[in-house]
Amino acid sequence: MAVSIDTTNVVQARDKVQNPLVALIPEGQSVWLDNLTRELVNGPELRALIEEDGLRGMTSNPTIFQKAIAAGNAYDEQLKMLVSKATNSGDSFEALEVKDVQTACDVFRPVYDALDGKDGFVSIEVSPGQARSTEGTITEARRLWHAVNRPNVMVKVPGTVEGAEAVGKLLQEGININITLLFSLENHERVMWQYIEALEARTAAGQPIERLASVASFFVSRVDTLVDKLLDDKIAAETDEAKKAALSNLKGKAAIANAQLAYGRFREIFDSERFQKLQKQGARVQRPLWASTSTKNPAYRDVMYVEELIGPDTVNTMPQATIQAFKDHGKVSRTVDTHLDAARDVMAKLKAAGIDLQAVTDQLEDEGIDGFTKSYELLLADIEKKSALVKS
Repeated sequence: MAVSIDTTNVVQARDKVQNPLVALIPEGQSVWLDNLTRELVNGPELRALIEEDGLRGMTSNPTIFQKAIAAGNAYDEQLKMLVSKATNSGDSFEALEVKDVQTACDVFRPVYDALDGKDGFVSIEVSPGQARSTEGTITEARRLWHAVNRPNVMVKVPGTVEGAEAVGKLLQEGININITLLFSLENHERVMWQYIEALEARTAAGQPIERLASVASFFVSRVDTLVDKLLDDKIAAETDEAKKAALSNLKGKAAIANAQLAYGRFREIFDSERFQKLQKQGARVQRPLWASTSTKNPAYRDVMYVEELIGPDTVNTMPQATIQAFKDHGKVSRTVDTHLDAARDVMAKLKAAGIDLQAVTDQLEDEGIDGFTKSYELLLADIEKKSALVKS
């Protein structure tokens, strides 16, 4: 059942432009929250973010759930019931996350309805163990889609080669998909074409496409973390002061340039005649979703990965600290495609400096999968411990 929420600001955002978060809406950008806990979806804070700050969606992942379940006792009552049914830790986790995601979907349902299905989504992720398995991803995504059973849920699928193949099949079935762990332009472009091909297949089969939704989660700050480390190594080995300065000047620029070029390609594909034919039949674009947008380096501006990626048909999913920082001192203007030549120049200089961006993005994809896998394993171990305590 949908939760009653005042969505006036969702459709009349221009009346609250003094709030930088709400001012993003007229620029075409949606803010999603990169966090999901039982206390949050059942408490007043999430509703306040929707009503006052124009929050339009929510994302989750194994790391988020691991921290949520390990802390406190919000899940104990449901665990008691699951323990009584002798449920294993994997099935128990799925039951816990499905309940939270259902509640979150219900909280965002008024946003989804007010915007005619254009926003108001909540994401649930397939287990990281399926990241290199097309069929495993498809099976689990189908199960989660039907388990949550809400029109405004998105199933998160990793943007690996195997995951991208699953994406096309799942979209053809009418399942909303959030493609995650995208770091490279090549992987991003692949899933954009998967989306368009799925729309064409559904149209050819006489199936509706108006409410099919997808976002492509393009990770940002982690690129700078790794590239800056590589640049530091080169700076330390360099003896020429001018060359040292040139290398230093590239620090903190790779991630935004990479994302801006991804947006440029997004515009080329979705402004093409091929997609325009689908758009006339009700199709919506697959929005780029900027993920990993908290600033990891304290030397950088804490909202730089928000301010430099503002533009139409985009989403920025932020942790609560970044949301509050942007609300406090964020500056709003269209930036995502106003400096594409500068972005290309950054990439050319990185290449000339010996930074292999393909190797960087490949490494980040592997590290992302490994990180989520470890979180998932910790999560299952935490459930085992809590289940044992509840049982005793």
